[in-house]
Amino acid sequence: MNIYLRSQSLVLGAAIVITATAAVPPVTAQEVYAPSPENLKAREWFQDAKFGMFIHWGVYSVLGDGEWVMETRPIRGADYAKLPAFFNPIKFDPAAWVALAKAAGMKYITITSKHHDGFAMFDSHISDWNVVARTPYGKDVIGMLAAECHKQGIKLFLYHSQLDWHSPDYFPRGRTGHNTGRPQAGNWDAYLNYMDGQLRELLTNYGEIGGVWFDGMWDKPDADWHLARTYGMIHQLQPQALVGSNHHKNPFPGEDFQMFEKDLPGQHTTGFNPEQSVSALPLETSETMNNSWGFNLTDDHYKSPADLIRYLVRAAGSNANFLLNVGPMPNGEIQPEFVQRLTEVGRWIKQYGESIYGTRGGPVAAGPWGVTTQRGSTVYVHVLDWNEPLLALPVMSRPVRSARLLRDGSPIEYNAVKGGLVLKVPEPQAGEVDRVIALDLEGAK
Repeated sequence: MNIYLRSQSLVLGAAIVITATAAVPPVTAQEVYAPSPENLKAREWFQDAKFGMFIHWGVYSVLGDGEWVMETRPIRGADYAKLPAFFNPIKFDPAAWVALAKAAGMKYITITSKHHDGFAMFDSHISDWNVVARTPYGKDVIGMLAAECHKQGIKLFLYHSQLDWHSPDYFPRGRTGHNTGRPQAGNWDAYLNYMDGQLRELLTNYGEIGGVWFDGMWDKPDADWHLARTYGMIHQLQPQALVGSNHHKNPFPGEDFQMFEKDLPGQHTTGFNPEQSVSALPLETSETMNNSWGFNLTDDHYKSPADLIRYLVRAAGSNANFLLNVGPMPNGEIQPEFVQRLTEVGRWIKQYGESIYGTRGGPVAAGPWGVTTQRGSTVYVHVLDWNEPLLALPVMSRPVRSARLLRDGSPIEYNAVKGGLVLKVPEPQAGEVDRVIALDLEGAK
């Protein structure tokens, strides 16, 4: 992920020099891209899924200081190369990881196949800078997780960093990676060939992949990334695979979904997405459970289960998926604070999932009080923060046939008034995060 605008990384502000690079051709992409029928079907599935697990895991977890530790300390490449020898996650249980995601109500998993340190968490034959060749663990993490996802019916997406602090051919340097000790020379085309080669391995050796979640292009935003070639290869090898990129710009041709880092679509509260508008593509927002993506030993700024539920609901109300991150520990376990929160979110979604899964953003714009979602002729009013007995909404597209409280099916009083609808909102129960009111509109389901 991009650390520069994160509040917990302000230490970097004065330490990094952004180096200008030579003029290069503008970014190009799949200008003639027409999504395949399989891809369009996958997009619809993705929009219905609504909730996924993000996993940031790599050899950096050994140091317990986040996934950017190579850059933030900084650590020279020769020293960082010693780190894999300490990575031996003997408690990694992919079946438990997938089962936890399912218990939380998540429908897909997105895991780091390669982060900015360039270290591959799969059995790459192109480079020995990978988990099988360099660690005492010696097992293919992506392969093990892929097999379990296929077994348990969870789709697997692969985060893949285009930025690489390890490869000498990642040159000219971008905004980061200036303290690794690499020679000030390299072959950019050779690096892109290397990146595409590893992507080809991932897309041919691990069965069906849900999609590729790119990150790091912001490091060299004006470089020629050969996106048309890379995106075209992905769509050729796995036509259903969805391509998205965390470049913080509007989607390029060839991309199948649009992501917003630590922000809801259309909002600009974190500084990551100032150049982004909301596209017609499927949408996704990603967020951490504390303040870190990778395992951080001292980060105890955990969001409450209630806050996570509210974020999930507001994402659905914004017509977006919620990709919620965990950063497993170096022993392979997901820390108990994360497990506890995911379990509580799963308990909530088991009761209220019909107002989330398969819905689209509802007819009423989000407000401080809450959001709406909709499936067919049912509009779900999510009352998140409202202390008054009456809630006034704009007029619905069709007359309301009935209104009911989703938690127990009890009827809700409502009145159609000129230009709108007034709901009598019941008092919240103790600990109730979201009072969900289902409005059944006239017309076929």
